[in-house]
Amino acid sequence: MITAEGQQFSQDRSGKRIPVRAKVGDNAMYLAHRHGIELEGACEASLACSTCHVYVSSDHLDKLPDPDEREDDMLDMAPLLQENSRLGCQIILTLEMEGIELTLPKVTRNFYVDGHVPKPH
Repeated sequence: MITAEGQQFSQDRSGKRIPVRAKVGDNAMYLAHRHGIELEGACEASLACSTCHVYVSSDHLDKLPDPDEREDDMLDMAPLLQENSRLGCQIILTLEMEGIELTLPKVTRNFYVDGHVPKPH
């Protein structure tokens, strides 16, 4: 559930469900960083990579605004792309997204530097 004091659920790469407290207006990628979930975000939400690629639960996919052209271009570079793929940095939580579940794909592709994983700020 996502409300002013609600929760969202994320699944890490192993499939483990991780409940996360969230507020309306939170950015999904930064929320993951605050809770130690390994959602990379190498470009720090500048829409220059696809390392914050997530799968959105089917019940909530239609509650997100359509991705803009820049997000679509970055998603095209994401490995294991699916119909419910989105970039976590572009998901801003709303009341309508209560109960959203985001799942991390098994792999990401980081064009920044091979092997480099930036630390969240």
